[in-house]
Amino acid sequence: MRETDDKLRRLAYLDAMGIQVWQGRDVVPVDEPDLAEDVRAGAIQGAVAGTACGAMPDLPTWEMLQGQVAACQQCDLYRQRTQAVFGVGSRQAQWLIVGEAPGADEDRQGEPFVGRAGQLLNLMLQAIGLSREEVYIANIVKCRPPNNRDPRQEEMAACSVYLKAQIQLIQPRIILAVGRVAAHHLLHTQQKVGALRGQSHRYGETDIPVVVTYHPAYLLRSPQEKRKAWEDLLFARQLLTQ
Repeated sequence: MRETDDKLRRLAYLDAMGIQVWQGRDVVPVDEPDLAEDVRAGAIQGAVAGTACGAMPDLPTWEMLQGQVAACQQCDLYRQRTQAVFGVGSRQAQWLIVGEAPGADEDRQGEPFVGRAGQLLNLMLQAIGLSREEVYIANIVKCRPPNNRDPRQEEMAACSVYLKAQIQLIQPRIILAVGRVAAHHLLHTQQKVGALRGQSHRYGETDIPVVVTYHPAYLLRSPQEKRKAWEDLLFARQLLTQ
């Protein structure tokens, strides 16, 4: 009975995402099995220098890192922010979801992916049996760029130490890069998202697999691409079983 309820719930999430549920030879089946502020920036730089993953004795605590992000003035984005957007979710998560930057809603609430794109991301996660509380969600940069423009290279460089530290603290089993900016920054590439999809990449020198998919904001503008994003999620979930 519970298996039937879970299947119906997943179908409802897919329907809310705008994905038509049907079977075909070239479509990934929907019915998949369930799987199972006293620290200074220089100190954090030293803690995460070298490899981007692995236990390090001087790695900052979550509280230290969050305090540093809240007080950060390493680039000009701090001048217009309402608040820094650190990240949210389980600090023991297997999944790390990485976007590009906070938007207006995130800047006001201090939490990533809370607007319409965030609502779609929640549906995407729920469709593969994950809740927002089970994953960790963060952005490449922690402050909103003006007018929601793409973050600049110097802004991403100034903020990269914080994301590296978050990755070290979480030790995720998989990273889902949502959108072009996140994919380019994490993988040091300029390839289009379409060319990066369907592959298992690696984050830096680590063995953490990275799966690239479309940003939920893009999917809201291009709903015909939602099925591809669904296939990306299934691919990422499959990687966790290997």
